[in-house]
Amino acid sequence: MRLSPSIIQLLSAKSGLKLNDTSHCAQLVRSIEESTHEHLGVNTMKRLLGFIPDERSPRLSTLNVLAHYLGFESWQQLVATADDGNSDFDVQVDELRSRDLLVNQRVFVSYLPDRELTLVYLGDEKYKVEKSLNSKLRMGDVVTISHFILHYPLIVSEVIRDNETLGNFTAGKFSGLTDIKKVKNEKGSPKEIGKIGKI
Repeated sequence: MRLSPSIIQLLSAKSGLKLNDTSHCAQLVRSIEESTHEHLGVNTMKRLLGFIPDERSPRLSTLNVLAHYLGFESWQQLVATADDGNSDFDVQVDELRSRDLLVNQRVFVSYLPDRELTLVYLGDEKYKVEKSLNSKLRMGDVVTISHFILHYPLIVSEVIRDNETLGNFTAGKFSGLTDIKKVKNEKGSPKEIGKIGKI
């Protein structure tokens, strides 16, 4: 999983590195170790910065090290601060946050090779899967999603199916989301009302 552009930007600002070359990964690891006395592997950093494709989600302990480096007690605190709008995170042009949606708003997303989802927002970052094409998520699943970012994986923190919790789920691990739209029309093709982005 690659870190979001906002996190990479914060790491760049903290370290003074552009983070646009693999050689910067070793330098960033050294900077993190000097600052926090915690160690991350260079290959781990290459994966987090997107230089090495990897479908695996990083360990929470790894993310906590990054949060410590950026001045937060934990990764959850870092994310919560961003979600509360109390930090210097830039809002990405191709990003859609659940907190900005109205209840019953529909969101359409797609990812490679041929996966499509239409989700109905229920409030409190929860969605019901209204349509599913070639995805492991099924119609009727209730999923928890904080945000959607173009070209980045879709992180589902909880999946509930038939009143049973199935845990978390990550979609588009390699390609990320290839399309994000706010849509309307319950039946038939989604009618676009606010295109967020598409490759």
